Amino acid sequence: MLDDASSQVILSATAGPLPAASADAVRALADRAAAVDGVPPLSEQPLLWLAAPEAPVVHLCATVDDDLVGYAQLDVGAQTSTKAELVVDPTHRRAGVGRALLGRALAETTVVPGRTLRVWAHGDLPAARRFAEDQGMAVVRELLQMRVDLTTRPTGAPNLPTGVTVRTFVPGRDEEAWRRVNSRAFSYHPEQGRMTSADLRARESEPWFDPDGFLLAERDGILLGSVWTKVHPAGEHGAEPVGEIYVVGVDPDAQGLGLGRALTALGLDHLTSLGLREAILYTGAENTVAVHTYERAGFVRAAVDVMFGSDTPSSPAGVTMGA
Repeated sequence: MLDDASSQVILSATAGPLPAASADAVRALADRAAAVDGVPPLSEQPLLWLAAPEAPVVHLCATVDDDLVGYAQLDVGAQTSTKAELVVDPTHRRAGVGRALLGRALAETTVVPGRTLRVWAHGDLPAARRFAEDQGMAVVRELLQMRVDLTTRPTGAPNLPTGVTVRTFVPGRDEEAWRRVNSRAFSYHPEQGRMTSADLRARESEPWFDPDGFLLAERDGILLGSVWTKVHPAGEHGAEPVGEIYVVGVDPDAQGLGLGRALTALGLDHLTSLGLREAILYTGAENTVAVHTYERAGFVRAAVDVMFGSDTPSSPAGVTMGA
């Protein structure tokens, strides 16, 4: 969420993990914003990176009278662009907090000459779009949330390629093989393809992690692909718990066998077996092949997150992007 006014705020920048109290304050701020906006302002990765010592991020905190009223996390792990997510307290919007955070984000971005700033806005809310437009930022990427009704989708044993077997993920044994295939499968992807061992371990430590919902497809002991599922508790995506096809990845050498389609079906079967009624997944709008594949599986478009940016490097002289 972004705001669109101008006033003085106190900003601090921190590289590396936030102190526990500060991380808790960010989570509470995000919860307050989500309660008002109906959509979480920060995605999973920034929340995991709040206290991660290896995370390539800069934390920007905006305070008024020592109270946290705004936060931005900058992913500075790439040389060509900085990716940011922002949240402003609902009671302090239109008071300059968002503009101050964006200005500091631009300054941090230009530490590397030629690097551009990209800002995610979850839910594509009208206020965020207006603010982005005021700052000269256009939509440069869209992330679709798609949903499927698990109670009406057809079921049946998926057709696995000849010689392929499926088993559950074994923590402590399968991490590096999975990361290798994930990196190959998502070599084009700016976030998923960069998942580190620390990122994977952090997810394994989350309350939602369940190895029974993490399925690996192998042939002759060689990992070819996987489907990783997740269950969101009631209140996150509706009144009831909702399943998610969290990651589906197929090694490039195994593509064209229908393995991705079969793994998706197996993941949905697992979520259905848990008694869930709906499942979601996220995919880039530009990946039309994946979108059409999921639509054939019964998924429909339900929401969209948008990334704003400009095609020119950020300017350290001011907050207007594209100037």
